[in-house]
Amino acid sequence: MENVIQLVWQFIVNTFLFGDGSALTETTSFLQSGIIDSTGILELVQYLEQTLNISIADHELIPENLDTLSNIQRFVEKKLACAG
Repeated sequence: MENVIQLVWQFIVNTFLFGDGSALTETTSFLQSGIIDSTGILELVQYLEQTLNISIADHELIPENLDTLSNIQRFVEKKLACAG
């Protein structure tokens, strides 16, 4: 599987940043920087679930899991390890 960070970076750049990912790093907060709002988080969750074949529960929709590329990578790796 492709690197989770690269997959999500590409999705965010294409969906929310109109192709300009120059300011998006692994530790950029999506919410604090205004890249993604609460509706955007739902789009991101749907993308992760469909692309990576994982299920994300409501109680997992927290910044510690989904607010940065590095948080998402850690969260997804944990989800995949538990599923495997």
